[in-house]
Amino acid sequence: MGGLLAARVLSETFGRVTVVDRDALPGEGVPRRGVPQGHHAHGMLSRGCEVLEELLPGLTADLVAAGAVACDLQGDVRWYNDGRLLRPAPSRLRGLSVSRPRLERSLRSRVEALAGVTILGGCEVVEPITGAGGAVTGVRLLRPGHRPQDMPADLVVNATGRGNRGAEWLRRLGYGPVPEERVDSRLMYVSREYRRRPGDSDAVALIVGHGAAVPRGGVALSAEGDRWLVTLYGMGDDVPPTDPEGYHRFAARLPVPDLHDLLRRLEPLGAPRPMRVPVSVRRRYERLDRLPEGYVVSGDALCQFNPTYGQGMTVAACEAVALRECLADGGLDGLARRFFRHAARIIDVPWDMSAGGDLRFPSVEGRRTARLRLLNGYLARLHVAAEADPVVGNAFLSVANLQEPPRLLLSPGVLARVLRPRPGGVPAGHRPAAREEIPTGR
Repeated sequence: MGGLLAARVLSETFGRVTVVDRDALPGEGVPRRGVPQGHHAHGMLSRGCEVLEELLPGLTADLVAAGAVACDLQGDVRWYNDGRLLRPAPSRLRGLSVSRPRLERSLRSRVEALAGVTILGGCEVVEPITGAGGAVTGVRLLRPGHRPQDMPADLVVNATGRGNRGAEWLRRLGYGPVPEERVDSRLMYVSREYRRRPGDSDAVALIVGHGAAVPRGGVALSAEGDRWLVTLYGMGDDVPPTDPEGYHRFAARLPVPDLHDLLRRLEPLGAPRPMRVPVSVRRRYERLDRLPEGYVVSGDALCQFNPTYGQGMTVAACEAVALRECLADGGLDGLARRFFRHAARIIDVPWDMSAGGDLRFPSVEGRRTARLRLLNGYLARLHVAAEADPVVGNAFLSVANLQEPPRLLLSPGVLARVLRPRPGGVPAGHRPAAREEIPTGR
């Protein structure tokens, strides 16, 4: 996803753009080896949907015509945070419920149709090649059964995902080491597909977040092909089983019963599929004293998030826009330094949200500052308020969807609503009968 979006913006500046992918790319929207997470539920945040539509107008309509489900992220999605239902209400937060393979296939076909863009499947990048002064001047390619071949380039974008060797490449070229921040939540996914029929649920998606008291969660997303994509996840030793009976028993142990109740009514379309999620890693290229010209890193190769927060694809989309802006602001001269600084500002907020959220759990190693403990305590109180107050819920979703900065949650209007006394409170899991129209900033 990061590479395709980078290719889209590079096509505005360069006469020829080549996307190199190790996989033999499928003609249909099906999972592939190079994207092992493709079998699992994916989230495109509201900000990501906006960027995709800006870069590729009409993409959303094409996906909906292919069976994807457009939705209001507050009005049509049932969100549970700390076991508490965020009050549904109409909003301007647009979302799209679609499988990762279908999204990628539609994006790839659009990008491949751009003038000057070529996509090479079944071809691996072995390493970057350099010229005078240490600048990256291309890449060395390897096709099965062929000798290595050098491909010259004015700019190389490393979007090789979680398994990338970018930091090692730089070390071999005499740069680095690249500073890293790591958070290991010991997360495991298990996903299963079910048949979707009218009347299954009044929500397009159910999202049951894991909380400090219950480190288990799950999502059920509507998808093309009249399917539900269901992903359950756990941490440490408390992870979903892969046998069907154990899978449903795990769902029954989620903080609220809604997802398990849905599964009991659905027809499964296959066996549960597991995935051990790698450690979350943020690579701080912007902190290097020296950087080679002609080389940048984006997507999961730059920062890989805990996927339960659904941030990765949206951040990759925002980084593509940043690359466009940095090229317009000075061309190739000093591009790497400008881009990594800009990308760091994009990553700051979602990284703090996901890493800070993970550190609520005692099993996750990491430094817990007084500020972090205070923030997590405030968010717990915010989720209580959001059960009854749709304005608070909208503020939270606007920040979580990268539409608004985190300071919105501490603005006087939201702060007063969160701290307002609530005698008796609202029972956890309560679903309000009414839905209110709420003001939004976008």
